[in-house]
Amino acid sequence: MEIVCVGGGPAALYFAICAKLRKPEYRIRLFERRPEGVTFGWGFGFWDDVLTSLYANDPVSARQIEAATGLWDGIEVQVGDRPTAYLGGYGLSMGRRRLLEILVARARELGVELHFEREVTDLSNDSEFADADLVVASDGINSGVREADQQAFGTAVDTGRNYYLWLGTEKLFGPFQYVFEPTEAGWIWLHCYYLDEHRSTCVVECPPQTWHGLGLGELSPQECLKTLEGIFHRQLDGHRLISQVDEAGTVTGLHGKQVRNARWYRGNVALLGDAAHTTHFSVGSGTRLAIGDAVALAEAVTTHGDDVPAALRAYDATRRPEIDRVQRQALHSMRFLERVPQLLDAPDMDPVQFAYAVSRRLGSRDEKWRYYMHLATQVRLLRTVRHKLTTARRMRRERQRAKSEGCAGPGAAWEPTRESAVQGPGREGTR
Repeated sequence: MEIVCVGGGPAALYFAICAKLRKPEYRIRLFERRPEGVTFGWGFGFWDDVLTSLYANDPVSARQIEAATGLWDGIEVQVGDRPTAYLGGYGLSMGRRRLLEILVARARELGVELHFEREVTDLSNDSEFADADLVVASDGINSGVREADQQAFGTAVDTGRNYYLWLGTEKLFGPFQYVFEPTEAGWIWLHCYYLDEHRSTCVVECPPQTWHGLGLGELSPQECLKTLEGIFHRQLDGHRLISQVDEAGTVTGLHGKQVRNARWYRGNVALLGDAAHTTHFSVGSGTRLAIGDAVALAEAVTTHGDDVPAALRAYDATRRPEIDRVQRQALHSMRFLERVPQLLDAPDMDPVQFAYAVSRRLGSRDEKWRYYMHLATQVRLLRTVRHKLTTARRMRRERQRAKSEGCAGPGAAWEPTRESAVQGPGREGTR
């Protein structure tokens, strides 16, 4: 089988790895428009069962990914100068560049043909694709392959009102931090979490009135960062914020987007990862869902062999229910964050109750005992007990992975748990 991948992100690379491990005789070519080693983005947030899936499908790259993984432990919610509220949970993270280095090296080792600095704009007029049995379009949220035929894929986009900037900082956060600060123009907040041994990720978010009131869109990147550093000086402890677009004249605020497609394939072209679907950044699911897509597509293709239409139908049927569920929850999260100023301005606003609302913003997990656990978590002694139990659970999962390594070969599908499907920035990760 001749397979071509358009885009060189984690989705395409991990699909190529999984497909090659299952069928070494497949010829797989990958085309990426950027030079090797160049990427835009900060990192990859995930949870234990993603590591379990990685070990089940390729222990070689899984060991390297786990070695590069950091940990954020616990969640703190800070509202102005009010007392801090606490949530439980933990998450794993690693830098995007390091993840791509590992996947590129592994794909190359398995015989995937990698072509960098090659942009694909038109499949129909490119001879490279004439003999391809399958074309995997994994060229991101602004997929050129998808955009060329939106009607066929049935593309729709939900766009949020809030503005956000995805930044970094050299301050290393321990717990995940939600920081809500009042300004003369309104509320603005941070989502902060540990990324690797050198950096943390800081997502700045605010409603339109705050964005325009502070004039953030009229500032240079350097002026904008200085303004934000002043607003969040208590949390940053003198550390600077880092932008990846310093060369721009003024700051461009982003809006949360959820891309949906009624169909993930057309003919022999399949959409993968962000090209097929995206979720709001507040649930941190992009790379994790892309890896799930990669495993499912590789399994479908190698199971159905030359019957590409059957393989693509199986891929869609396997992944769509999970993606639909996560997108519904992510949409709940996006809309909740748009209501944050009203919640914070309420006369009876209580940081503990507000933190509980943050943890439940996906519209799920209604059990009463969770509320009582939340109240107990505000007590230092009980919070310490919960932390120890969470740590013990995490260590047990690590031992289970080590014990089971090598027992499951390529083809072990990833079935996300309820927590993992929405784990990431802003999601409480343990029961």
